[in-house]
Amino acid sequence: MPLFHETQYDWSKPVESFWETSRGSAPESPAPALEGDHTTEVAIIGGGYCGLSAAYHLARAGIAAHVLEAGPIAWGASGRNGGFCSIGASFLGPAEITNIYGDDGTSALYSALVDAVRLVETLARDEGIDFDRQGDGVWTFAHKPNRRAELEAQAVVLNKLGVEARLVSSGDFEVRAFACTEQHGALFEPVGFALNPIKYCLGLAVAAARRGATLSGRSRVIGWTRDGAMHRLATDRGTLRAKRVIVAANGWLPEELIPELAGRIMPVLSNIVTTRPLTADELDAQGWRTEAPASNTRAHLAYLRLLPDKRLLFGGRGDTTGKPKGGAQMRALLQRRLAKLFPAFAHAGITHNWRGFIAATRRLTPAIGLPSDSSVSYAFGCHGNGVAFMTWAGRELANRIVGTAEELPVPLRGLPPRFPLPPLRLWQLRIMLARAWIEDAA
Repeated sequence: MPLFHETQYDWSKPVESFWETSRGSAPESPAPALEGDHTTEVAIIGGGYCGLSAAYHLARAGIAAHVLEAGPIAWGASGRNGGFCSIGASFLGPAEITNIYGDDGTSALYSALVDAVRLVETLARDEGIDFDRQGDGVWTFAHKPNRRAELEAQAVVLNKLGVEARLVSSGDFEVRAFACTEQHGALFEPVGFALNPIKYCLGLAVAAARRGATLSGRSRVIGWTRDGAMHRLATDRGTLRAKRVIVAANGWLPEELIPELAGRIMPVLSNIVTTRPLTADELDAQGWRTEAPASNTRAHLAYLRLLPDKRLLFGGRGDTTGKPKGGAQMRALLQRRLAKLFPAFAHAGITHNWRGFIAATRRLTPAIGLPSDSSVSYAFGCHGNGVAFMTWAGRELANRIVGTAEELPVPLRGLPPRFPLPPLRLWQLRIMLARAWIEDAA
């Protein structure tokens, strides 16, 4: 039984996001629904960054791969996120990661996260993917003076890897980025940028198909059985038999089909609004000088970026029901938060609002690997940073099948523990969000 309201799982309906308005202008590879019986070497459940990256890298290695996506390609988080291509994939800070995994584990993880951003750049260059890149770097600003310490810890880790991350004062941030009623200095990471997520996802789909992968949209997997050494995946109009299966569904993980993965993610709704295009006077009033994406240090998070047509995209997490009423309440909440942080934009209005799942794990780091059946592999739990990380994870899963994979960083290895009483996860999420409000105020 789905955790959230049924509307969050209606793959037949398009997502009413601002990004969807650009779908028609982006190249799109044919992805007809699966019909009839087919066979492939690797079946991939999920047509987002991870599944498409895995298909792309498998096809480049000469291995037949077939992607099954429940909705249109890029229907899920890969087509509706904020478009941050940046370092990150955990709810743990660098100090917490170091306490658990040591200096070597921390360095290996952050090295992979930097590599993930570089991979997106490489794919865009090699495959000619135009995803409306903006900015060179990413800002994180402290919402309270005592939150600078976590930014300093992040800078230390990145500088050890040769990434010249630097802290700036509140005044310097206002000069270089924008004025804000809730900032006490910031961290600038020179690795990362903003992009149009749906254009990137569709571009990755075109690249995968061009290399030889097969894509099937509107092909939700509704049955999974074994037929000797083969897996048999059933949709409402066809079947796909494969030697191996990659599960790349993240926040929409089909737990009912994979008992071993059930209860291991916490879907969290992330909500986004966009304003109308802002005027030059409004932008000047907030001293806006950057195209780099930015977020703050709140556990509830506020993330934002100025889009190419001068709209402000503003996002945050909340609502534990998924009901339409909850979506309307989150729209109103985000509008109030936006107005509080940026008074000059208080009357800009909202033109688009939408939401979708990110996936968290109980250990608060992603999971990549194989469960007890070595013919099944998975990647999930990118904690809201999927553009770069899930692209990288897809490549890593492909490399493991090809036989060219290197050792994974320890924080990413193996299955995370299940959440206690999985059917009651939404109650646990409510407790987590309540605790986050307390942490944000401390």
